[in-house]
Formats: sequence, structure tokens, C-alpha cells
Amino acid sequence: MTGSELQGKVAIISGATSGIGLACALRLAELGASVVGFGIGALPEVDASITFVAADITDEAVVQAVVADTAATAGGIDIVVHAAGIQRYGTAVDTSAQLWEEVFAVNARGCLFLAKHAIPHMRSRGGGAIVAVSSIQAMMNQHTVAAYAASKAALNGLIRAIAIDEAANGIRANSVCPASVDTPMLRAAARDFSDGTDEQIEDLVRRWGRAHPIGRVADTTEVADVVAFLCSPRSGFITGVSLPVDGGLLIGAPVQLP
Repeated sequence: MTGSELQGKVAIISGATSGIGLACALRLAELGASVVGFGIGALPEVDASITFVAADITDEAVVQAVVADTAATAGGIDIVVHAAGIQRYGTAVDTSAQLWEEVFAVNARGCLFLAKHAIPHMRSRGGGAIVAVSSIQAMMNQHTVAAYAASKAALNGLIRAIAIDEAANGIRANSVCPASVDTPMLRAAARDFSDGTDEQIEDLVRRWGRAHPIGRVADTTEVADVVAFLCSPRSGFITGVSLPVDGGLLIGAPVQLP
């Protein structure tokens, strides 16, 4: 995709302050969209066409206010991207109720808040596109990711529900399911599962990459390109899909012939 295919469109993106969310904000802006990105932490100083707002996706009143302000300032909302996400580790036995709620609050419930308050504005514009950044772990699991995997599976289910409920209103909803992507979250995990030195972190990221048939982890821009496609008219007949962006991880059988 090149040029100004999203010219005149207004996009709102959660989790836009780093990682995949930031890459999505930059890509949609490159394609001509007016972008409002929000999240916690330091706000990026990048493309002037992107407005960044400090806001917590787990607070419904805050999300509602950001959505309303975006619609009032920009004249409406056409595109919603839910890229906010957190990773926590634990089995079903040692996952506390507090940790479970923390993960679901960001990964799944946050998407509900964003869609709930953005959809009426999208309806008034005659439709639009919603894309959630899920995970391949909604479809296959590592060990000790009970809350994370469950939250991403719930996110995919929510997206399907939105897709079927809003199809008649011209709103499409899809999710992308990345495998390992070189993000601050991935590197934080690599630091936790190594001795924490830069060399060990790089080695572990490379090892994780080699587990994918393509032989490496993804760059955030590769996921952002898929998100941009699903936000564009080029994907106008696609809705309710959970699309793997996984370097072939799902197709590789772990049992190898001798």
C-alpha cells in the first residue's frame, strides 16, 4: 500500500505509545489518515500528523472521553485499532484473580470500551474498520501463559461478535494474531528469561526467531502493514477474521521426521 489511500479518514489507536501500536499509528498516518493515538507512558515525539494522548485503556470514562474528543475535533471516526496489550506469566494454578483481571482489563475489556464508544460515531459516518491486535497464542500456547492466552482468545471472540453485529452498519471488524515481534514487551520477556545482559537478550530473541519457519521474529512495521490493509478499502470483503501474522509458526509440526 502506498500513497494516500486513507486520506480523509480518522483513526483512533490504543496502545499507540510504543511497539506495534506506535508502528500502526505511523503507518496509518503515512497513508493519509488523521491519527489519534493514546496510551500510558512517555508520549512519542514523531509525525506531526499524529496526536498522542496520555490515557488508560482500562478506565471506561477516560476511553469514552478520548473517543468523544477525537470525534468532535476531527469530525468523526472511521478506523479503530486496539493495540494495547500486556503479557503476564502463570499457569491456571498459580495465576491470581488479581493478575487475571489485570490482563483481561487491558487486552480484552479495553477493546470493548473502545469499540463501544467509537461504533456510534462510525455508524454515523456510514461504516469503517476495527482491527484488534491479538496474538497467535489465542490459537496455540506456550507454557505458563494462562491469562494472556485466554484474554487474546476472548479478544478474537469479541471481534467476531462485533463483525456480525455491525456488518449491516458498514463496519468491518478483524484481528491480527502475531507470533514473536521485536517490541519492548518481547525484549522485557527476554530480559526476564535470561541473565539480563544485552548479549543474552539478543541471543534469546534470535533463538525465539529461529523457532518460526521464516527464521526470525517480526518487525513491528510488518504487523502494521497488515493492520493498515485491514483498515483500508482493499479488504472490503473481509470481516470477522483472526489473521495469523506468525512467520509460519502455525504450519510447522513440532514432530520432525528422522
